[in-house]
Amino acid sequence: MSIEKKYKRIVSLVPSQTELLVDLGLEDCIVGLTKFCIHPKHLLKTKTIVGGTKNIKIDRIKSLQPDIILCNKEENTKEIVAACQQIAFTHVSDIFTLSDSLELISLYGSFFDKQVEAKKMIDELTSKISDFKRFITNQNYKKVAYFIWRDPWMVAANNTFINHLLELNKFVNVYADEKRYPEVNIKELQNKKPAFILLSSEPFPFKEKHSTEIKKHIKDASPILVDGEYFSWYGSRLLKAFDYFKELHNRI
Repeated sequence: MSIEKKYKRIVSLVPSQTELLVDLGLEDCIVGLTKFCIHPKHLLKTKTIVGGTKNIKIDRIKSLQPDIILCNKEENTKEIVAACQQIAFTHVSDIFTLSDSLELISLYGSFFDKQVEAKKMIDELTSKISDFKRFITNQNYKKVAYFIWRDPWMVAANNTFINHLLELNKFVNVYADEKRYPEVNIKELQNKKPAFILLSSEPFPFKEKHSTEIKKHIKDASPILVDGEYFSWYGSRLLKAFDYFKELHNRI
């Protein structure tokens, strides 16, 4: 039995990975996904929704009779992974760097007999990364705080893919001395002296009104709404991320 035939019914519990599957030419193999798998948009109408990334309907997944279930260590809980492992082979990605992303694309190419498509994507992404590194050499370092949630206020700190991309952008994370996604005291932000406050579009949908709110706590920094998908989606969305980063730097 070939790998392609073995894994012909896929359930993806990670939005970034769902988009990657589609861009590798595997849309027809996807039988189930989460309500957050919004790219491409039509999938939510054509595929079975099995819940969210943290709250799934395990019986619905079982009824789909998947050959493979795709999870992520950060997106999905240990309980979800354990339940999925009772149904079908379950792969759990763990992404911290761009190298990890490239490895995942290559792995999916092997899993689903899409090696040619995966190599093409990797080559294109590698070229974009190299081009961006040349671009960023002319940029100055900027101190930033990257907010992902409000009430409680939470930021992206060290040991995250977001922080990895911040570093690549020469954004010095003022919370880099902390790990993962800590809650922070917004009243102490002034002491960190960031030049820019990056307010992500996800998971909390920050809007312009939140920029006004945060200015009450820190007057010497500029709040900027940023597209969180480009800072946290580690699949094929990265192919568009570096043009977005260039535009962001030109804007600020």
